[in-house]
Amino acid sequence: MFRVFFRSLTHETPANNYSFRARSIDRDAETDHRRVASVMGALEAAIREAEDERSGLKQRVDDALARAAVTFGNGSDEYIEREPLDDRHQSLFSSQISNGERRLSELNGIISHLQFLKTAARNRFRYS
Repeated sequence: MFRVFFRSLTHETPANNYSFRARSIDRDAETDHRRVASVMGALEAAIREAEDERSGLKQRVDDALARAAVTFGNGSDEYIEREPLDDRHQSLFSSQISNGERRLSELNGIISHLQFLKTAARNRFRYS
Protein backbone atom coordinates (compact mmCIF):
# COMPACT_ATOMS: atom_id res chain seq x y z
CA MET A 1 0.00 0.00 0.00
CA PHE A 2 2.77 2.42 0.88
CA ARG A 3 4.43 1.73 -2.46
CA VAL A 4 1.59 3.55 -4.20
CA PHE A 5 2.23 6.64 -2.10
CA PHE A 6 5.99 6.51 -2.57
CA ARG A 7 5.62 5.99 -6.31
CA SER A 8 3.36 9.03 -6.63
CA LEU A 9 5.83 11.11 -4.64
CA THR A 10 8.72 10.12 -6.87
CA HIS A 11 6.82 11.12 -9.99
CA GLU A 12 5.91 14.54 -8.61
CA THR A 13 9.30 16.09 -8.01
CA PRO A 14 10.53 19.59 -8.78
CA ALA A 15 12.40 18.09 -11.71
CA ASN A 16 9.02 17.22 -13.24
CA ASN A 17 7.84 20.87 -12.95
CA TYR A 18 5.83 20.16 -9.83
CA SER A 19 6.29 22.28 -6.77
CA PHE A 20 4.07 22.65 -3.78
CA ARG A 21 2.85 26.18 -3.14
CA ALA A 22 0.63 27.40 -0.34
CA ARG A 23 -1.39 30.58 -0.43
CA SER A 24 -0.15 33.61 1.41
CA ILE A 25 -1.07 34.09 5.06
CA ASP A 26 -2.93 37.29 4.21
CA ARG A 27 -5.04 35.54 1.59
CA ASP A 28 -5.85 32.72 4.03
CA ALA A 29 -6.86 35.23 6.70
CA GLU A 30 -9.06 37.09 4.22
CA THR A 31 -10.76 33.86 3.14
CA ASP A 32 -11.34 32.83 6.77
CA HIS A 33 -12.72 36.26 7.60
CA ARG A 34 -15.19 36.09 4.69
CA ARG A 35 -16.40 32.67 5.86
CA VAL A 36 -16.91 33.85 9.42
CA ALA A 37 -18.53 37.09 8.21
CA SER A 38 -21.03 35.03 6.22
CA VAL A 39 -21.99 33.02 9.30
CA MET A 40 -22.12 36.11 11.51
CA GLY A 41 -24.31 37.90 8.99
CA ALA A 42 -26.71 34.97 8.92
CA LEU A 43 -26.85 34.87 12.73
CA GLU A 44 -27.44 38.62 12.96
CA ALA A 45 -30.21 38.43 10.35
CA ALA A 46 -31.87 35.53 12.17
CA ILE A 47 -31.71 37.40 15.50
CA ARG A 48 -33.12 40.56 13.92
CA GLU A 49 -35.99 38.64 12.28
CA ALA A 50 -36.84 36.82 15.51
CA GLU A 51 -36.77 40.08 17.48
CA ASP A 52 -39.04 41.74 14.91
CA GLU A 53 -41.47 38.81 15.12
CA ARG A 54 -41.37 38.96 18.92
CA SER A 55 -42.05 42.71 18.93
CA GLY A 56 -45.03 42.43 16.58
CA LEU A 57 -46.44 39.45 18.42
CA LYS A 58 -46.06 41.18 21.78
CA GLN A 59 -48.12 44.11 20.47
CA ARG A 60 -50.83 41.75 19.20
CA VAL A 61 -50.95 39.84 22.50
CA ASP A 62 -51.24 43.12 24.42
CA ASP A 63 -54.05 44.18 22.08
CA ALA A 64 -55.85 40.86 22.61
CA LEU A 65 -55.47 41.27 26.38
CA ALA A 66 -57.01 44.74 26.19
CA ARG A 67 -59.92 43.51 24.05
CA ALA A 68 -60.47 40.54 26.36
CA ALA A 69 -60.63 42.89 29.35
CA VAL A 70 -63.43 44.81 27.65
CA THR A 71 -65.50 41.66 27.05
CA PHE A 72 -64.74 40.31 30.53
CA GLY A 73 -66.31 43.21 32.42
CA ASN A 74 -65.55 44.31 35.95
CA GLY A 75 -68.50 43.06 38.02
CA SER A 76 -68.09 40.22 40.51
CA ASP A 77 -71.02 38.36 38.93
CA GLU A 78 -70.23 39.32 35.35
CA TYR A 79 -69.65 35.71 34.31
CA ILE A 80 -73.26 34.86 35.26
CA GLU A 81 -74.89 37.59 33.21
CA ARG A 82 -72.47 37.56 30.28
CA GLU A 83 -74.00 37.41 26.84
CA PRO A 84 -73.25 34.22 24.86
CA LEU A 85 -71.52 36.25 22.17
CA ASP A 86 -69.26 37.87 24.78
CA ASP A 87 -68.56 34.43 26.24
CA ARG A 88 -67.53 33.18 22.79
CA HIS A 89 -65.28 36.21 22.29
CA GLN A 90 -63.73 35.61 25.70
CA SER A 91 -62.89 32.03 24.71
CA LEU A 92 -61.36 33.17 21.42
CA PHE A 93 -59.27 35.84 23.13
CA SER A 94 -58.12 33.33 25.72
CA SER A 95 -57.02 30.92 23.00
CA GLN A 96 -55.25 33.64 21.03
CA ILE A 97 -53.50 34.98 24.10
CA SER A 98 -52.40 31.51 25.13
CA ASN A 99 -50.98 30.76 21.68
CA GLY A 100 -49.29 34.16 21.53
CA GLU A 101 -47.67 33.74 24.94
CA ARG A 102 -46.46 30.25 23.99
CA ARG A 103 -44.87 31.62 20.82
CA LEU A 104 -43.33 34.55 22.72
CA SER A 105 -41.71 32.06 25.07
CA GLU A 106 -40.37 30.05 22.11
CA LEU A 107 -39.01 33.21 20.46
CA ASN A 108 -37.27 34.27 23.67
CA GLY A 109 -35.52 30.89 23.77
CA ILE A 110 -34.57 31.01 20.10
CA ILE A 111 -33.19 34.54 20.41
CA SER A 112 -31.20 33.56 23.47
CA HIS A 113 -29.69 30.54 21.67
CA LEU A 114 -28.86 32.56 18.55
CA GLN A 115 -27.18 35.25 20.64
CA PHE A 116 -25.16 32.53 22.39
CA LEU A 117 -24.03 31.17 19.01
CA LYS A 118 -23.10 34.68 17.88
CA THR A 119 -21.06 35.29 21.03
CA ALA A 120 -19.36 31.91 20.74
CA ALA A 121 -18.49 32.51 17.09
CA ARG A 122 -17.22 36.01 17.83
CA ASN A 123 -15.02 34.73 20.66
CA ARG A 124 -13.75 31.71 18.76
CA PHE A 125 -12.98 33.37 15.45
CA ARG A 126 -12.03 36.86 16.64
CA TYR A 127 -14.56 38.40 14.29
CA SER A 128 -14.69 42.18 14.30
